[in-house]
Amino acid sequence: MIPFTGTPQAWNELIASLPIAHLLQTWEWSQVKAKYGWEAMPFVWSGRQTVVSHPRLAESSQPMAAAMVLKRRFPVGGFAKRMCVLYVPKGPLMDWNDTALCQRVLGDMQVFAKRQGAIFVKADPDVALGTGIPGTEAVVEINAGQEIRFELIRRGWKFSQDQIQFRNTVLIDLTPSEDELLARMKQKTRYNLRLAQKKGVTVRLGKVDDLPQLYRMYAETAVRDGFIIRGEDYYQTVWRTFASPALVTRFSSTPFHEPLIAEVNGQPVAAISLFYFAGQAIYLFGMSRDNHREKMPNHLLQWEAMRRAKELGCKIYNLWGAPNKFDESDDLWGVFRFKQGLGGTVLRTIGAWDFTPNPLLYKLYTQTLPKVMDVMRARGKVKTRQNLGA
Repeated sequence: MIPFTGTPQAWNELIASLPIAHLLQTWEWSQVKAKYGWEAMPFVWSGRQTVVSHPRLAESSQPMAAAMVLKRRFPVGGFAKRMCVLYVPKGPLMDWNDTALCQRVLGDMQVFAKRQGAIFVKADPDVALGTGIPGTEAVVEINAGQEIRFELIRRGWKFSQDQIQFRNTVLIDLTPSEDELLARMKQKTRYNLRLAQKKGVTVRLGKVDDLPQLYRMYAETAVRDGFIIRGEDYYQTVWRTFASPALVTRFSSTPFHEPLIAEVNGQPVAAISLFYFAGQAIYLFGMSRDNHREKMPNHLLQWEAMRRAKELGCKIYNLWGAPNKFDESDDLWGVFRFKQGLGGTVLRTIGAWDFTPNPLLYKLYTQTLPKVMDVMRARGKVKTRQNLGA
């Protein structure tokens, strides 16, 4: 487990070359989190134990795994002054089927957590358990994913009660032609996106000047649909940190963001926030207004997002989020049905796992956290309404 000392671009190039590369492991994402109380610590695993400053090294020392570890300290004194939590969002990145490498990385992370005085270290890599909806003919189980779960359990890791990211998602393969992509959609979805076109809905790329309006629309969506969002400064930080290059071409290791905005008669009615990295486009945030919803702007937005991502050379469009339980009892069911219509495939992953060097502190933390989060969510809802003047 070697500290990485290279440039941000070198880090992004390195992780883009590894299996299951993810936007949340990029240098830019770590810098966003660093502005909100987290310390970013990038590490690599290579063939020899030396500090790595750039991915283009001799074959003997070529990095085989990487992890952007985020550390959050607690402002307490006494014996607990070193207490912290560690989080590896959507990582570590490596070939999880390489048993020796997997054991080495997990072992090093456990030792690191102990040395840091961490209550726990959390990891939630996109290791697949299967594809398709359980109980359907299209379901495929992946035995390797189950074996990795067993290895985590054997090492003392626990399936986390706090699943920060979505465990499951919907992926759209962008390699077919546009006609084939349309054919894979459900008939009702194709009808709705064509209805949007007939009703005068247009879609354009957003600009920096659109970002304040983008947040207001997102806040309106949160109040209407009853979910929690952060303050405007957070989203402005995310969007501006991943600002789109002046000339957008086919990037593979430069992460960036673009908003797509749907308009009716020149007035914004819906938008989506797209992020690109390592051949994948991710639909991270979506927002809409009550006006003109009958014109189906969200259907046309998603189609234009697929076309844009394909134009930029992306192979996968990640719709970011699917239910844990694939039935109507899950809060994501309604959104999932919309995503299903776009013709994607469900990916089920192992989710987040925690390793704790101190079981007693971990138990206290997991008992206290839900209560704290309930209070914060309640305050967040009130603040969002106040910001909107609602």
